[in-house]
Amino acid sequence: MPMNEDVGEGAGAVMAGDAEGATADTSGQAVVVAFGHTMKTLRVRAGLEREEFGRRIGYSASTIASYEQGRRIPSPRTIERADEVLDAGGLLTVWKEQVERAQYPVFFQGMAALEKTAIELLSYDTLVVKGLLQTEEYMRAVLAMRRPPLDQETTEQRVAARLARQDIFDRQSAPLLSFVMDESVLRRRLGGTDVLRGQLEHLLLIGQKQNVEIQVIPLDCEESAGVDGPFTVVTRDDGKKFAYTEAQGTSTLQTDPQQAALAAARYGIIRSQALTPRESLEFIERLLGEL
Repeated sequence: MPMNEDVGEGAGAVMAGDAEGATADTSGQAVVVAFGHTMKTLRVRAGLEREEFGRRIGYSASTIASYEQGRRIPSPRTIERADEVLDAGGLLTVWKEQVERAQYPVFFQGMAALEKTAIELLSYDTLVVKGLLQTEEYMRAVLAMRRPPLDQETTEQRVAARLARQDIFDRQSAPLLSFVMDESVLRRRLGGTDVLRGQLEHLLLIGQKQNVEIQVIPLDCEESAGVDGPFTVVTRDDGKKFAYTEAQGTSTLQTDPQQAALAAARYGIIRSQALTPRESLEFIERLLGEL
């Protein structure tokens, strides 16, 4: 069940959903198809061919066809521009929030909404680099390894969605962001050496932002409070905390205040066991030098 920014009002609730499928979530796809039909109707009413309409909003005729047929999801800015060009009077922009949510798999929609209102995000990872920190090349490498495979349209949708989420680093009143990851995450050459090199360089750049701290737990560390696996704790702008976990086709968004507080406390212990942010960036630089 898709979750919006009001998720978590029922204390003690645990939200769960199916994760990756071979294609986009069917409910989200229905929204995208309906939006596409609306766009096409308004374009035809305006007397514009796809080529001319595409030229005015900065896309090819084939891309416009993909939007109208529900095979590709437009960005919020594209929807705004289309509404303006077609003189739609808000008939397209009213779809913006629903279409934006539809770009995420249903199991992640609640978490995506929380990221938009977060004042703090704490993330511990053991398998791959966090989506918020991934380069586009790394994203594509990770998505290409899904089994069963994702189709091309879904892959493009997921890449665009992850890239859009990364505006969290530069938004006004940027949240405090903390990422702790195991050394193994940084050594796994997903997509090859060049992809990993680009990813490590990206981490060094992101790690220099004032609102970001990246920490590494070396493989030779003899203590770890993270033995139960990766998780994320998000604090919303109203002070509510949520704990999110994802594994093998399912996800859970824990809304119980006590459980979320315990997850935050556990993260604090994990963080204390890791290298400091400065030591971690130096560690990543050494790994980069080994490639």
